[in-house]
This record gives sequence, C-alpha cells and structure tokens, in this order.
Amino acid sequence: MELRNIGIFAHVDAGKTTLSEQLLLHAGAIRKAGSVDSGTAHTDTLPVEKRRGISVRATCVRMRWQGIDINLIDTPGHADFSAEIERSLWALDGAVMVVSAAEGVQPQTELLFDAMRQQNLPVIFFLNKMDREGADAEKTLKQIRRQLTPHAVPLYDRDALIEAVADLDEELMEKYLAGEPIDASQAENRLIDFSRRGMLYPVLTGSALRDQGIEPLLNAICAYLPPPQDMGGSLSGVAFAVTQDKMLGKGVWVRLFGGQLETRTPLTLPGRFDPLTGDNVPVQSKITQIRDVSGGDTGCLRSGDIGILYGVGQMKIGQVIGDEQALPRKVRPGALRTPVMTVKVLPDNPEEMTALAAACQELSEEDPLLQAHYVRSTNELQMDVMGTIQMEILQEALSTRFQLRASFGKPTVIYRETIARPAEGFAAYTMPKPCWAILQFLIRPAPRGSGVRFRSQVPGKDILPRYQHQVEQALPLALNQGRLGWKVTDVDITLIGGSHHQFHTHPLDFIVATPWAIQDGLARAGSVLLEPMLEMRFRLPADSVGKVMSDVTAMRGEVKEVQSAGDYAVLTALVPVATSMDYAMRLAQITGGQGSMSARLHSYRECPLEWGATAERRSVDPLDTSRYILAARSALEGGIFDFDP
Repeated sequence: MELRNIGIFAHVDAGKTTLSEQLLLHAGAIRKAGSVDSGTAHTDTLPVEKRRGISVRATCVRMRWQGIDINLIDTPGHADFSAEIERSLWALDGAVMVVSAAEGVQPQTELLFDAMRQQNLPVIFFLNKMDREGADAEKTLKQIRRQLTPHAVPLYDRDALIEAVADLDEELMEKYLAGEPIDASQAENRLIDFSRRGMLYPVLTGSALRDQGIEPLLNAICAYLPPPQDMGGSLSGVAFAVTQDKMLGKGVWVRLFGGQLETRTPLTLPGRFDPLTGDNVPVQSKITQIRDVSGGDTGCLRSGDIGILYGVGQMKIGQVIGDEQALPRKVRPGALRTPVMTVKVLPDNPEEMTALAAACQELSEEDPLLQAHYVRSTNELQMDVMGTIQMEILQEALSTRFQLRASFGKPTVIYRETIARPAEGFAAYTMPKPCWAILQFLIRPAPRGSGVRFRSQVPGKDILPRYQHQVEQALPLALNQGRLGWKVTDVDITLIGGSHHQFHTHPLDFIVATPWAIQDGLARAGSVLLEPMLEMRFRLPADSVGKVMSDVTAMRGEVKEVQSAGDYAVLTALVPVATSMDYAMRLAQITGGQGSMSARLHSYRECPLEWGATAERRSVDPLDTSRYILAARSALEGGIFDFDP
C-alpha cells in the first residue's frame, strides 16, 4: 500500500513537536510551521496545550510525500502522559525516535524504545538539535548502540552501513570479507528489507529548529518504514483514542488492520455488566459517519488506514473490532506505565458534584487509566493519576472545557493486598426467602505478580454451570476491595463446594453470595499489604551519583546497576512510590538541573502496615451480613455494585 502509519516519540524537550511541524511544512500539508512556545503548533490542538507549550494528547495528521500518504501521530513527551504514547503504538507500523544530539539518550528514551521493541515496531532514529553547542552525533550514536540497540546504522556513513547490512546477509558478508565491491543498490535493498523488519535501525541527523535534515527524514520514512500489512479479508481493528465533536458527539479513532468499515455498518459492542447473566450485555450500534485523518467525510475505512467513527458511543479505548487474532500485536493498556496514585476530586461548588462526576467520566473514556469513580453512598469522586503534571492538566481541562472549578486532594499511593496463608471462605445465602446460594472457596497465596486465578471443582449437579459462570464473573467485584480496602491480587481461588436450589434460587443469588464468601475467606487468611515499586532510571553527572545512591537507600530503595559513560552515569534503582513521589524536585536541586529520570511500575512487594495505609470501604461490607443483604435487595447499583470493578 502507498501508505505509512508512523508515530514520533521522544524524551520531553527533544524537539519532537517542532520536527512534526517541519515534516508537515515540507510535505505541503501546512503553509507555515507552528511553534510550541507560541502555542501555534498544528499538532497541539487543545487549549491547554497551546497555553502551556506541551503536548498532552496524541494527535494524528496526514501528509503526502513522493506519492505516499503518511498518517503521522505526534505523541506527548512527558511521562505523565505515557498512556497516550502506549495507545498510539497500537495503531502504528513504524516510528521515528527523536534523540537530542546535545543531551543524548535520556531515561525516557530507553523506556520508549523498550516498548517499541516489545511491539516489534521498526524505528528510525533522528538525532536532533545538531545546531546546538555541544551536539555530538557520534557520541549520541555510541549511546544508542550501548543503551538501546547495537543495530543502529548511520545513513551518513556508507562504510558503516555496508558493514551492518553485510553482517545480516551471508552473500554480502562473503563479498565484504573477500574485499570485493558491494553493489550500492543491492546494499540499499537489503537495508530497506532489514529496516522494515526491525532488524536494523537507520540513523539520520538534523535540526528541526533550523530546518535541517527534514527531507532526508521524509525520504527515509517512505523507504525504511513498512507499509501496512495485508491482513486478509477478515475484519480486524482497534480503537486507540477518543475525540469529542460539538455536532457529532463522541468520535472513536480506529486503526483498521483487515476488512472494511462503511457508514451504517452495524457493530456489536460489549455493554455493561448484567448481574442476571454474569455477562456484559452486547449493544448494537451503527456507524453514522466515518471521517479520515484530515477530517473529511469518507463514508468508508479500509484495511491499513486510520479514521474516526461516529455513532458508536459504547465503544471504548482498547476495544478490538472483529478478529483479535488478526492483530499484529497485543493490546494491553497499562503495559508502558500504569497509575500508582489516586486523588479525590473536590468541586468548589458542592452542587456541581454530579456534573463534575460526568465530566471526569468523559475524561476517563478518553484515558481509561484515569479510572474515575463516583461513590454515591459517600458522595466522593476519585481518579487514578500518573503524577502532578497530569493533575494540573486535568484541573485546567475541567475549567476550560467543562466550566467546572475543582481541586484535587493530596495524592495517595494505590496499594494492593494479598493473603498471608490458605483459608476457606463460606457463605450461605438462604434467608430471607426466596433465595438460595451456598458457596465454599479455598483461597491460597499465589506467586507475586501472578494475579488472580480461578477454577471450580464443583459438579454441575450441585451448582448449575450458569451459576458457576456468574460466580466467576462476580470475582472482580468481590476482590475489588480486600480487608485492608485495596484490590486483592496474587491469589489462587478454587470453588470447592456449594449448592443451588431447584425452586428457591433467584438469578441474582450467586452474585450476592460471591463477595460474601470471598470476604469471609480473606478475613480468615489474614491480609498482607503490597506497595508499588518503581524502576527508576537516572541520567546523572558523575559527581551526583553518590548523593542519589544515598537518597535511594533513604527512600527504602535499592540500587540495581550503575553504568559509567564518561562525564555522566546511568543509575537504575527500585524505589517505593510512597517515598519517591516528590523526588524529581530533589534531583533537580542536587544535580543543578543536569540530571534526569524516568520511572515505571516494576512490581509490588510486601510492606509493613505502618509504612503503608488502609483505604476506606466504598460500599457495604459483605461481612456486615444484614446490611449487605438489604443493600443487595433494595438497589444493587446503589449497594454492592456501588463501585465499578
């Protein structure tokens, strides 16, 4: 296909958005390049982006170069918006990684490249800011080869290019070793093949600010990054972003990998959880309009392309359309970074709480990792967040977009909990009639990081299969809060006994009994608090390494590795979230602004309760049996379903 779907990625302040503007200008998509500092960048469309001069939302634009259409996604650089970066990866066939030739490979650069490598995405490196004092292409190339990949190939060095290609091709290697001349076109064809397969990574240099190296990069995008693969005729795609249109409402950005979508095409989408069946009730939607990346009404989205669907309000980010097996890569929200803090959202005017909850829910649809939760019983609103920068952006978005003034409480760490020992949990929901659901679980500790596993040993004659299915579907609700108030993980749950009644069992009874029996088992098993641990990577001046190592120890962390690289060092450490939330400010102080850091969730480890915290219960405790049964019988959505798992 004469099409490229590419993304531009970089550590913050590496010049990514400026480069995007120059690419659009040279391709004729815009008449004048915008500026990040002046708020005129074409890929920064939100008011908050224009005012602050930072990219918050990934933006897709289209341009055309040498007869090839290019869908370009400009992504945020700040780590607080890693969810936007991750979702962009789902839609791409290749990427441009921007690295400042003055600052070199930064910690966030390493995290981004690791994510691309896990997704098997071909990558071109663009060494930017070559006009800056201290910029050094060779030094930066050595960093890339040492810290990212040894297969980076400078296109400006013909000998290095031929050597790299020959190293992967037996025929060329024989010629190379024999001293025979290698045909330039043959080497170029091999480079194209190896680059598109992610085996070699072309490297170019330039300066986006000075308009240098732009057209060679456009040529490289067309040559060395692959077109969309032909996935056959089966429908297959993924929703990777949400937008809001004043006239059409919610629009869903979709990358289609196979098949075709047209206006009025019916789509079956999963709906809300139905306690009667234990399943998500499918919702039928018809596409009312399809727009291309440029905003034109096309009426059709073809395999390999990106477009916006309207009329599919139930569709969520991360949802797969059609055949999931046909996708070239897994869709796993939170793989790059997941929120480790939660905050209360407080309206300045208490009467606006309902409107505030609706606004936060809309923001959560655009970024599902925000997980906005409104608890009706306590009239509290909470959101999961990545960091303080994201909180500032959210507060401004609520004000400018929804005209709602709100503040955020002090961030608290999102802990997890597990159990200390095996135990059995039991519930007999047999009164007051009509009801009958008896359950007995064996709950055992599981290896750290294994999550939740469930199986049943109960025959269908004792508990009908449809009721056992309800039990399994209700487990996320049952485990959403343990005895310490946090989500329960790393447990192996086996249904070992129970019964239904031919006449007295109501369809909801096993939904009610499951949290009751699980909480009974958790209380008997004893609770263990788990705190989130960050893998933090620091790029430090050599004279600051000792100070940071001391700080890591003081934060209850451990240094894993220190790599020296001349006048700076790369330090990797595992540090609890609870002790490191404000460390970026401390790092700037002790390094004179010369140090940088990135962080991602590494794991959860056991933590004494006095070092952590418990969380308030957000709905009726199942072990408060009388109140729990009343809540379940009077209004499920206002009682045991008060908090969406």
